[in-house]
Amino acid sequence: MYMGYMIVTMIAAAIGGLVGKVLQSKINKYLQVPMSSGQSGAQIAQQMLNHYNLHDVRIVEGQGMLTDHYNPQTKTISLSPPIYRGTSVASAAVAAHECGHAVQHAEAYSFLQMRSAIVPLVQMSSKAQQFVLMGAFMGMGMAQGVGGILMLACVVLFSITALFSFITLPVEFDASNRALAWLDDTGAVQGEEYDGAKDALKWAAMTYVAAALSALIMVLFFVMRYMGSRR
Repeated sequence: MYMGYMIVTMIAAAIGGLVGKVLQSKINKYLQVPMSSGQSGAQIAQQMLNHYNLHDVRIVEGQGMLTDHYNPQTKTISLSPPIYRGTSVASAAVAAHECGHAVQHAEAYSFLQMRSAIVPLVQMSSKAQQFVLMGAFMGMGMAQGVGGILMLACVVLFSITALFSFITLPVEFDASNRALAWLDDTGAVQGEEYDGAKDALKWAAMTYVAAALSALIMVLFFVMRYMGSRR
């Protein structure tokens, strides 16, 4: 089982790594494409928030690269330095995307609420996975019933992670759609700038697709092991 688990883990990591490299390449590309308006990502974000009358959401400068996110608990949009200060197509696209999450929060978007509601369960599941996995590796050489129970526990725990990943997909795609619609309607980006923003956000969304696919692969692996333990 251990070897099979390692192979599946490497496949999942390879999928995520490949998509991540493409995303990094796209972001680097569009960070070099300036917007004709000359506005920074922070300015774009503030304009979008003002458009939706979200005056209780703060925009702060974070650290690192590709660390941009919206925190619904503190109503804070954190933009990495290249996005916060940058005046590129990538800056506008990412900043507007994070504002899209703030709009979702304000409008009580169902999938965002659902994702937030299961976060505690996902955190608990993530902590338990390593211990159950360790037990499963040992349990396969023990009584058949013990191995089956541990495999079933793995199925349940990894299914929770997969569920979270799949609920995240509509949240991310919807935030990107809101961002692109606002950028287009307001003329914040135009022509090739819009095409670049759309391309950047498409590949950002693909990282979540890769994560969901990887989570599904893990679940299927444990389902097959569980079925095998019952024979």
